[in-house]
Amino acid sequence: MKKLAIIGASYLQEPLIQKAIDMGIETHVFAWQCGDVGENLADYFYPISIVEKDEILNKCREIGIDGICTIASDLAAITVNYVANAMGLVANSLECTEVSTNKHLMRERFSKNGNPSPKSIMVEGVQDLADVNLEYPVIVKPLDRSGSRGITKLGDANGLEEAIEHARAEGFVKKALVEEFAEGQEYSVECISWKGEHSFLALTHKYTTGAPKFIETGHLEPAPVEEALLQRIKTVVFEALDSLGITYGASHSELKVSKNGVIKIIEIGGRMGGDFIGSNLVELSTGIDFVQAVIQVALGEEPSLAKKHSGGVAAVRFIFSEEDIKVFERIMEERPEIVIQADVPQEISGEVTDSSTRFGYYLMMADSIDILKQYLPKEDEI
Repeated sequence: MKKLAIIGASYLQEPLIQKAIDMGIETHVFAWQCGDVGENLADYFYPISIVEKDEILNKCREIGIDGICTIASDLAAITVNYVANAMGLVANSLECTEVSTNKHLMRERFSKNGNPSPKSIMVEGVQDLADVNLEYPVIVKPLDRSGSRGITKLGDANGLEEAIEHARAEGFVKKALVEEFAEGQEYSVECISWKGEHSFLALTHKYTTGAPKFIETGHLEPAPVEEALLQRIKTVVFEALDSLGITYGASHSELKVSKNGVIKIIEIGGRMGGDFIGSNLVELSTGIDFVQAVIQVALGEEPSLAKKHSGGVAAVRFIFSEEDIKVFERIMEERPEIVIQADVPQEISGEVTDSSTRFGYYLMMADSIDILKQYLPKEDEI
């Protein structure tokens, strides 16, 4: 029986752990012990923090793992590639790991290779911008976080110092990026790579709260775009993946397309996207088992991209307010058959400050985009 190490035990890793079990693979999960689902789901659980790279490496050598992976976590991806490289397993290089988890280094690499991306400046405080002529609006974000944490949009210099401090407080390395704001509709691109060859899986239309935090309110696959634009997006993303040195496994690319068709890459992670995009929406919309493919690559096997079903149109809506719950109740009255999975609270208390504090969700699948769009956030919420 093959042995797979999985970094992280939260609900984000649950589909990965369960898929490996279903594939007849022995699962070894590493995470800080706090009662997460993966602690009991895995065949073996080790209460070691995901940042303890050397301790995890030593245990993986002792176990004799055949592969190691994670999904939807930049922090966990660092440990995955560290261990895999040390053990001679399939993984992206350590240099790739560094530039794909540090937004400043990523921007530098994009600029060097001509990949379209917003201009940005790395700062530790507002004093670092004393001699810089900023063109507003700008986005202030942590150097090394995801999930809409620590993000602020500013139309002018008012609040700049506070936004930088907020971003630094949310990050691990305590630095922030101040970057030009890219106009347009936001999308994400899911790919899987094998020996440097990239396979496009899905384009996702993103719904967000808009300024100032841009927290995702929902996702739709496949995104309704013309074929010519889709081909341009693929070309831009594949070239950017090459720039970062992503040669193996999943990637999640976020970008914006302006009204006049200008594409700007926001950032790329060398791992599967979260928010149910990689773990659920790709398989529902395409029939391709993305999670299985991630495991296969980690084990040194060429990923199978055969369709298990014909696919359809899939979406997720997140719960921010009572209005979102009312929409879910309307779906259950009108079209209960489109609901695939849901976690809907009976009541709401508190405020959503980033993607980790949303109150719930509902996943949907239908034959046509028209059926789902009536149950998704309004476009003016973007």
